[in-house]
Amino acid sequence: MSVGPVQPRSDDQAPAAALSNGDTRAESSPWPTSISVVIPALNEAENLVETVPQIIAVLEKMNVDYEVLVVDDGSTDGTPQVMRQLCATHPHLRSIRLRRNAGKAAALSIGFEAGKNDIFVTMDADGQDEPGEIPALVAKLDEGFDLVTGRRSIRQDLFLKRHTSQLYNATTSWVSGVPGRDFNSGLKVLRREVAEAVDLYGELHRYLPVLASWSGFSVTEVEVEHHSRLHGTTKYGVARFWRGFFDLGTVKFITSYNRRPFHLFGGAGLLSALIGTALLIWMFIRHVMGLPVGNHPALITGVLFEVVAVQLLSFGLLGELIVYLITTRRGDKSIAPVEYIAEFRNP
Repeated sequence: MSVGPVQPRSDDQAPAAALSNGDTRAESSPWPTSISVVIPALNEAENLVETVPQIIAVLEKMNVDYEVLVVDDGSTDGTPQVMRQLCATHPHLRSIRLRRNAGKAAALSIGFEAGKNDIFVTMDADGQDEPGEIPALVAKLDEGFDLVTGRRSIRQDLFLKRHTSQLYNATTSWVSGVPGRDFNSGLKVLRREVAEAVDLYGELHRYLPVLASWSGFSVTEVEVEHHSRLHGTTKYGVARFWRGFFDLGTVKFITSYNRRPFHLFGGAGLLSALIGTALLIWMFIRHVMGLPVGNHPALITGVLFEVVAVQLLSFGLLGELIVYLITTRRGDKSIAPVEYIAEFRNP
């Protein structure tokens, strides 16, 4: 199922294959690119002992140049010690330890910056993502897609988590206009261009497919196997759902109004002005009819709506001014051409 308005690129438009360090194994490998697996981890020492070797075993069978990068997101358990032991055993494994817990989005961003290869694979450290699905997701990129999400067809989660996730995914698809059924899956495969173009902060990692689609990349979903958590409990409670809906508002704003803020603030200001004007007209009619107006709550409410309207319109104009200054002085890099199909000259 294709997700997003951009059609997949044809083979002649796909980036040229390149290995990060010229590994000779690529000559006999069916995989045209090198892979960096990024795994954010928060207090997952027990799970990393099992998941990291499984991931490496799959990548070894793919016979491709690879690296596995674990980003320790300020763990307070034995994760640092476990990673030292694993890194000593596996030469393709690296670990970055953050001084404090910065969140999954920040951990992914750091992993993308540190990754050396052409293709990024994101996975959770709890063992719920199946490493054996990596080859299928990477192969999907060869069809011309830029980001592939592993859609968990049968989720091994609690009843409440499954159904709240369905509501979240349906709402995200409706608000963003990007079709999809599992935006928050931890298992994703994306090209380096996507990682470099999309800025992740806060908890916007949930909306990586939406942000990629808005940036002009072609995204899709592929059904994958999903397991129960190996050890421990989830690090994300019920609060993540209402935070996720707040973040959805942020994503909607930055994808729909980042270049035209006056459309949002101006529309809200116009609505507020109309309501305030209607209330004040009503108060004027009462005054003409000789009815008391001074102590009527509608008078104060109407004035309040008018004041709010002026403020919203001012915010919108200031936003437009900021956008204008940024785009004219620095250039709008978000719409820079990626290629020229043909060069036209006057005869």
